[in-house]
Amino acid sequence: MNRIRMFIAGGAVAASMLAGGVIGAAFWGTSAVAASAATTTVAATPAAATAPAAGTFTPNETAAHEAGESAAREAQENAGQVPTVP
Repeated sequence: MNRIRMFIAGGAVAASMLAGGVIGAAFWGTSAVAASAATTTVAATPAAATAPAAGTFTPNETAAHEAGESAAREAQENAGQVPTVP
């Protein structure tokens, strides 16, 4: 009789672990989707003619920006580097 109770208890533990895993995955999956949807909202930006590839640096070449820019910063931008000097 002790063996039967042990198998029943083991089955109950296994079933509860499986159910908990399924419920946890369901909650985590929906919260991850909601969190990523909430964090990926982007403020309105002016549309560019062509979108640069992700992770590439695109310098600001407007006249107002260029007027206050140092020669070292302009050289870094022209080299395709992210500027590290003011």
